[in-house]
Amino acid sequence: MELSILKEIKECRICKDYLEPRPVVSFSSNSKILIIGQAPGLKVHESGIPWNDQSGKRLREWMGVDEHTFYDANVFGIVPMGFCYPGKGTSGDLPPRKECAPHWHERIVGLLKAPKYILIGQYAMNYYLGDKMKTNMTLTVENYKEYLPNAFVLPHPSPRNGFWLRKNLWFEDNVLLEFKKWIKASIK
Repeated sequence: MELSILKEIKECRICKDYLEPRPVVSFSSNSKILIIGQAPGLKVHESGIPWNDQSGKRLREWMGVDEHTFYDANVFGIVPMGFCYPGKGTSGDLPPRKECAPHWHERIVGLLKAPKYILIGQYAMNYYLGDKMKTNMTLTVENYKEYLPNAFVLPHPSPRNGFWLRKNLWFEDNVLLEFKKWIKASIK
């Protein structure tokens, strides 16, 4: 079944009227943790490898895992809110297209045995937490313990978020320590 849906996703053209489709996802029915981010950036779009950029490097550092573990679909499923590169906006990439998540996510999650979630950024948090999300992403991340043990909420690891990280030192000092422990316990 998972091979069937992966084939369908790779052939998906739901957004063809708006951008150049090239879905980038990776998961297995055995994935222990589902990483749900925004959408592939240009480098990822070109390579077809999820999180194959500076954001991915920082995310793996935050997680305390190597590339081999990160790209093992039996450990981590990688399913962004938008599967294709949404294009360039005035200050970074455009938001993920809204067609992907409602069309695909429920089917993907339904294949997984008992996944945990890493929700990266406001789009994933809004979609998966709904009313449980705080008034903004920062407050949601500050209150990460409310979503444990099944979900961990994070800001986007983009180099563009350097200002946010410098402004919120509590994140690296406290949250990342707990995040690494959560990852280790979840993937053993």
